[in-house]
Amino acid sequence: MADRLTQLQDAVTQQAEHFYNSIGILQQCAPSSPFPGFEKPGGKPASPPPQEDYAHLFAKMITRTAKDIDVLIDNLPSEDSSTELQVASLQKLEVENQEAAEKLEEIIAKGEQLLKTIQKSLEEIAASQLHSQGLESNLAK
Repeated sequence: MADRLTQLQDAVTQQAEHFYNSIGILQQCAPSSPFPGFEKPGGKPASPPPQEDYAHLFAKMITRTAKDIDVLIDNLPSEDSSTELQVASLQKLEVENQEAAEKLEEIIAKGEQLLKTIQKSLEEIAASQLHSQGLESNLAK
């Protein structure tokens, strides 16, 4: 996982790509504007209207990326964040991590116990079936 600054740089680059591509689509699909006195005979014919709503698509992508950039900026450490606050935050995360690890170990222990119970039950069922098949074959004789 990339650090926050790299994520922010990637989001800004992506936003620039969205702007670049949207301008390219505008240039490709927009009708040309006539300028009096500058028309060329046999000029470029008007291009057909786009089949997709590119304006809406690019507006959504640009808006989503802008929101992502805002979130990334808000998650950057502030100048007010001192070393002591960062250490306290890391210690709190370490305690939460330790608690989660203990819960996970408890769940694993319960799962292993349940697995043993299921295996024992399956062995008893198999033994019972073998025993009943043995009785059926003895009765058939």
